[in-house]
Amino acid sequence: MPEPFVRVRGAAAPLLRPNIDTDTISPGSRAAGRQSPSTLADDLFANWRYDENGAEDPSFVLNRPEFREAKILLAGPNFGCGSSRESAVWMLKEWGLRCIVAPSFGEIFYGSCFKNGLLPVHLAESEIERLAREAAPGAPGALFEVDLERDTIRTPSGAHVRIELPKIRRDALLGGRDEVEQTLERAADIARFEARATAAFPWLYLVEGGA
Repeated sequence: MPEPFVRVRGAAAPLLRPNIDTDTISPGSRAAGRQSPSTLADDLFANWRYDENGAEDPSFVLNRPEFREAKILLAGPNFGCGSSRESAVWMLKEWGLRCIVAPSFGEIFYGSCFKNGLLPVHLAESEIERLAREAAPGAPGALFEVDLERDTIRTPSGAHVRIELPKIRRDALLGGRDEVEQTLERAADIARFEARATAAFPWLYLVEGGA
């Protein structure tokens, strides 16, 4: 069962490169000379976070002190494109991120986020760049709050940015439910539909070997 998402407050790490693919997000445990990660989070962006000897690169955004506990990632267009590896979502979530804000997402990655309690938010590139300026290193108290009940992102300056999700996706995140659980909640509606359809189109519901 996915972890429910209601609201999250924390720093927003800006990583505005376009076309960050799932192989980059989840490169595998042998990336950057690292052999035995203790958690999935250790390998997140491994080829960017570590040098060839496995030491952290202090210039990478998630290695900076102000973003080590970031809850939000501000990303560029087409984030999560490429292969379908769901481990990209698992790594982001285990590292501590709960919300990814980008102009667009890889389709499979976008769907996987909802299965794992990670909120993907579409915003215009210009809006994300504005948020990144508020998240800049050294900005005092640069904490953001993503509130799914109110459908807003509150910025450190106190501005509120409207976010939109399909209702079925929003409800799933708020309740911590996956597609199977959402379908089972409609069992009575499904049964009524099947009863009407069977009466109206009985030939569609013939059982092999039946009368």
